[in-house]
Amino acid sequence: MWFISFLFHEMAFGLLSVFLPLYITGQLGGSLTDFGMMIAIANFVSVPFSFFWGYLCEKTRQYRFYILLSFSAMTLLLFLFSLTSIITILIAVYTSIAVFHVAHETPKNVIISEHCSRTEWERDFASYEALTKLGWLSGLLLGFALSGYGFSGMSLILLCSLLNLIAFVTSIFSVKDPFFIFERRLAGIERILDFAQRGFSLALKAMDGIPIKEHLKRENVYIFSAGLLLFSLSTSMLFTPLPVFFSNSLGLSQTLVFGIFVFDSLGTFLGYLLAGKRAQQLNGRTVVKRANLVRGVLSLFLISTIVWFSFFTLTLTVITLMVMGIAYGFFLISTLSLSMELIPEGKVGMFNAFLGLGGALGCFLGTYTAVNYSFMTLFLVASIGFFLSYMVFKIY
Repeated sequence: MWFISFLFHEMAFGLLSVFLPLYITGQLGGSLTDFGMMIAIANFVSVPFSFFWGYLCEKTRQYRFYILLSFSAMTLLLFLFSLTSIITILIAVYTSIAVFHVAHETPKNVIISEHCSRTEWERDFASYEALTKLGWLSGLLLGFALSGYGFSGMSLILLCSLLNLIAFVTSIFSVKDPFFIFERRLAGIERILDFAQRGFSLALKAMDGIPIKEHLKRENVYIFSAGLLLFSLSTSMLFTPLPVFFSNSLGLSQTLVFGIFVFDSLGTFLGYLLAGKRAQQLNGRTVVKRANLVRGVLSLFLISTIVWFSFFTLTLTVITLMVMGIAYGFFLISTLSLSMELIPEGKVGMFNAFLGLGGALGCFLGTYTAVNYSFMTLFLVASIGFFLSYMVFKIY
């Protein structure tokens, strides 16, 4: 299975996701603002490159090449990342990592969608995301174990570089370009025909004097993208400073922080599995709205950890993060499949670009809110963001 190479890549970034903010703020003496600035700059710079890589891979039809380029570049850049402790240099290197990280996202999405029919997209996207989330989860467990044994920050970053090297080598043998590129065009034609059929049916009812309650409207890719941006912004705003909240505000050890986020990733993994099993019954438009409502409500629940923190509250927080992960799994599978229908060829990088832009804004706003106001304010604002995303997806 060609997905296997992405598993090693996700292991590296699963480990980095929790380790990096603790490394910057703890071992290097940087601030939460430094970390937020690093992530925000990296995400902002990666936004135009999402369009750029997406356009190039569609123009050349060389999807495999850009996946190999991504993994090889990240191997080298993560190695360079381990060689310095100067914050400004780390920001520059991490920004370069983000630029090449998005190089494999669009080609991967196209390969999945062109290898199967539209009816199988949700299932195949769910299979891919479940396997790679297993890699992410393995990376968290690896960080949990190695932190417990006292491995240095440099050692952990070098391990991430090695994992990307393994991803590159396995991709050489496992990833293949699709023979034909037409499945997304067929899905687009089917969507247009379905719209025309519904319009014709409503016109016949109107001519026969039958009351019409249904509103005929066509999906708007830009409103869809705005919903993606809001969801990504709220997610990034909430989760970027969350490891520091658990570590500094609640006094939990680095090992225990890793353990908490293992459960969050486990929830997302379960979400992908459930989405895959129910692929034929999923209504993507309904799923994305419900996922936003769930994450909005649960973001408010995190305020209880500030007001009243105990072992019981921590247990409920872990369960909360698991449920939020399950909702994220359903959301991503549904939006990925919908985006392959809505976004025209040559512009498929829009999906990752808007997710990246939302992530960049969320990184900055999340750390700024936590530092200058409070984590309670942060959880409240993130919750409002999810509710706004729900409203946008309701009208798109």
